[in-house]
Amino acid sequence: MSWKNVIGNIAPTIATALGGPMAGGAVKMLSSILLGKDDGTEEEIAKAVSTATPEQLTKLKEIDAKYKTDMAKIGVDLEQIAADDRDSARKRQVAVQDWVPSVLGIGIMFGFFGILILLLLPNTGFNPGDAKLQIVNIMLGSLGTMAMGVVSYYFGSSTGSKEKNILLKEKK
Repeated sequence: MSWKNVIGNIAPTIATALGGPMAGGAVKMLSSILLGKDDGTEEEIAKAVSTATPEQLTKLKEIDAKYKTDMAKIGVDLEQIAADDRDSARKRQVAVQDWVPSVLGIGIMFGFFGILILLLLPNTGFNPGDAKLQIVNIMLGSLGTMAMGVVSYYFGSSTGSKEKNILLKEKK
């Protein structure tokens, strides 16, 4: 699992900011919490996330809640920013008729399911603890993240579905 996925599970608001125009501030915040300095590199943050103490993870959750409240106070809707970003990418593709995103999306999906099938087949030569298997697992995690992005890009995010469900519930 990539460090950004881990952050997404612990601090979803900060993770949303990582994927948009507020990424610099989110990285600085993570660096401050996990490394004790504001200018940590992505590699340092990734290592810190994998070795974070329960106290650091608790603090990260607290900061995430505060960050969400602070963003709401100043009128910043991170989910809307992320949705607008995806929407502008879709509009660009429609206007330009660019085939590259489609080819990349198909390649990512084939790669993800190809590695998944490879791991499920018997006698592929991967043994538990093998360095090759660890590399393949890292690739699978990265491709899984990319596959989620592809699905979100082409079919929308779960945020829209969640909002739709809330509206339907209120209507009853």
